[in-house]
Amino acid sequence: MHQRRVLRIAIAAIAVTFVVASVAPSAGATSAAAGQHYTGLLADGATWVADVPPSWNGTIILYSHGFGPLTAQDAPDATTQADLLGLGYALVGSSYSGSSWWALASAAKDQFASLAAVEKLTGRPRAAIAWGTSMGGLVSAEETQDSRGRIDGTLTTCGLVAGALSLNNYQLDGEYALNELLAPGQHIQLVRYATAAQADAAATALAAVTAGAQATAQGRARIALGAALLNEPTWFSGAAPPSPTDYPAQEQQQADELSNFVLPFIMGARYQIELAAGGNSSFTRGVDYAQVVQRSSFLPEVKSLYRAAGLSLDTDLAILTRNADITADPGAIATLARTSMVTGRLSVPELDIHTIDDQLVPVEQENWYRQRVTRAGSSPLFRQAFVEATGHCNFQPAGYIAALRALEYRLDTGRWGDVTQPDVLNAAASATGLGAFDPYIRFQPPALVNARS
Repeated sequence: MHQRRVLRIAIAAIAVTFVVASVAPSAGATSAAAGQHYTGLLADGATWVADVPPSWNGTIILYSHGFGPLTAQDAPDATTQADLLGLGYALVGSSYSGSSWWALASAAKDQFASLAAVEKLTGRPRAAIAWGTSMGGLVSAEETQDSRGRIDGTLTTCGLVAGALSLNNYQLDGEYALNELLAPGQHIQLVRYATAAQADAAATALAAVTAGAQATAQGRARIALGAALLNEPTWFSGAAPPSPTDYPAQEQQQADELSNFVLPFIMGARYQIELAAGGNSSFTRGVDYAQVVQRSSFLPEVKSLYRAAGLSLDTDLAILTRNADITADPGAIATLARTSMVTGRLSVPELDIHTIDDQLVPVEQENWYRQRVTRAGSSPLFRQAFVEATGHCNFQPAGYIAALRALEYRLDTGRWGDVTQPDVLNAAASATGLGAFDPYIRFQPPALVNARS
């Protein structure tokens, strides 16, 4: 069930061939035996793509793609697209517009405009459901709080629901700790990248430092601390996670994911976020790292490895606090606060699903978001479900469809009942007949370290 899969990172998009329609949306329509395929161009330059099956069930899925090239797509992957169309769902999604892959300033607007364009062709749907993946989960969460009757419910999958300010700060914490403790004499640029190449070079350098430090007990302890600040899970590969107290095995998994996957991805992505924000939105100055790490669920692992290495955790945390000097640009904070954060105030029902070990969007984000939703008084509209798997957005079609059916039950009946309970979701996934899937389990996501927002 848990054989290692290639991680489907956010920039991996399904191949969608489209012809831009420069006049009316119908100019991009093509006929096919399987249904109708539409394309179009919005006023701000964003493109959109839609597919309507021959036996449409009356529901449109407004799909928001993840971080990556601004290319329109209407499903998370080709297999799920085919299964959704086979079940009668119509699909639509836009490319988003802007000069950066972090296109949150325009994404929700472009998505709603794409939905309106398709509805002119299909008529008003029985229901419209927002569905977002990774960064697209943040887009869909923003649509949820400003639906104004345009959508009826939302499904976020591996959603970046804690927003950009949280993301940038905890990622910087971990990167700073790795650089400061593993290579204190090597200044690796962590923010304010002028070019994508500069960001990639910094990522290569920090990944190499991390990989090299794995050779010593002291290095392994400090990698565990950096991983804890990054909220990095302890299961990256293999059929099952390391045992709860096998801290050396847990750290090995974290070291592998940081060196080979996470650092190259997130540091390169920071350039795109800074481009959209107009500067750096994250900071280390004034942060008490001893207080921060006390909130981490990975603290037992960190303490164990520090003891084994003969190091003082208190000393290293004091060094991090004393030397922290990275400041943020107020304008960048303001831009991301306006475009890339959520309030938790829901206007329609929302179901979030997440793998329990997600390297790019840690499941701890769901803890932060649930607190926001609770404070906003929107808990009756909100549910979460968790999948026992490792990997970012590592879901199978049967698991997706089970979650979609649970959300539809809430829309049809006005109540959740027990449809988001793991046993009910697993039964629903089995009933789809769409093949094997990683099971839903009972799970409480730990606290997010360190959001600072």
